[in-house]
Amino acid sequence: MTDKKIYPFSAIVGQEQMKTALILNVVNPRLGGVLIRGEKGTAKSTAVRALAEILPDTRVVDLPVSATEDRVAGTLDIEYALQHGEKRFEPGILAQADKNILYVDEVNLLDDHIVDILLDSAAMGVNTVEREGISYSHPARFTLVGTMNPEEGDLRPQLLDRFGLVVEVAGEEDVSNRVEVIRRRLDFEADPESFTARYAKAQEELSAQIQAARERLPMVAFSDPILEAAARISIRLGVDGHRADIGMIKTAVTHAAWMGRAEAGPEDLARAAVFVLPHRLRRRPFEEEAADRQGLEAIIQECLSDI
Repeated sequence: MTDKKIYPFSAIVGQEQMKTALILNVVNPRLGGVLIRGEKGTAKSTAVRALAEILPDTRVVDLPVSATEDRVAGTLDIEYALQHGEKRFEPGILAQADKNILYVDEVNLLDDHIVDILLDSAAMGVNTVEREGISYSHPARFTLVGTMNPEEGDLRPQLLDRFGLVVEVAGEEDVSNRVEVIRRRLDFEADPESFTARYAKAQEELSAQIQAARERLPMVAFSDPILEAAARISIRLGVDGHRADIGMIKTAVTHAAWMGRAEAGPEDLARAAVFVLPHRLRRRPFEEEAADRQGLEAIIQECLSDI
């Protein structure tokens, strides 16, 4: 029995924002994860599983909507600890997800407390379980990817703000791109082996680029003007707190590493801001500035004009 073929990441048509956000998070899992919001049938799940396929020793660990706290975080056997004077930990999904991609479909339907645990672990790279005065910690350095259809309900703003990056996806509106989506999918279903072989070189190149970006990441620099620009953008947009500012810099540095640059520049910060800011705005997006994404980009470019 042959393994089920995964649709190649390199064969996905369009959805550049989603693909870039996913790549940035596997280059730097400390970005805090990515939430992909959009209608059904927009390649959200396909992209997640396809990306894992090209990463060495990486797999997708699924977290079901019905998962309990113990199932997610793991459990401590208190009775054993009291009797034997040593800890016995039963690993949960977060332990399985270490160094992998933790995928949560319909994340908006999860209990808020479970989402909090996921986001804390994603940000810190560690999961800590405490029971009756006994605690146990283990590495949980995973790439968190949540997907959801906004029509089925949204996350609370306090939880939404905790996701590092958010992207919106929709079906292709360009006729030629839409036709290509259909053609490729039918070709893949008709002969998965042959279709996958056509993208083998592109897959290998993408895998090598991701690995190179991971190695470059610790050496990427950023300047004071970039820090000041991030602060200006957040102030201009009325963003609460400092999580957005820090997220912009971390994402800009990661984007620079992905693009092969030694220092994060204005173009990297501009790209980062589009991922990091929209879900953190205090008011409805641009009710005083503009009605669409162009309004956000105009403000970003204005704040970057002095660099």
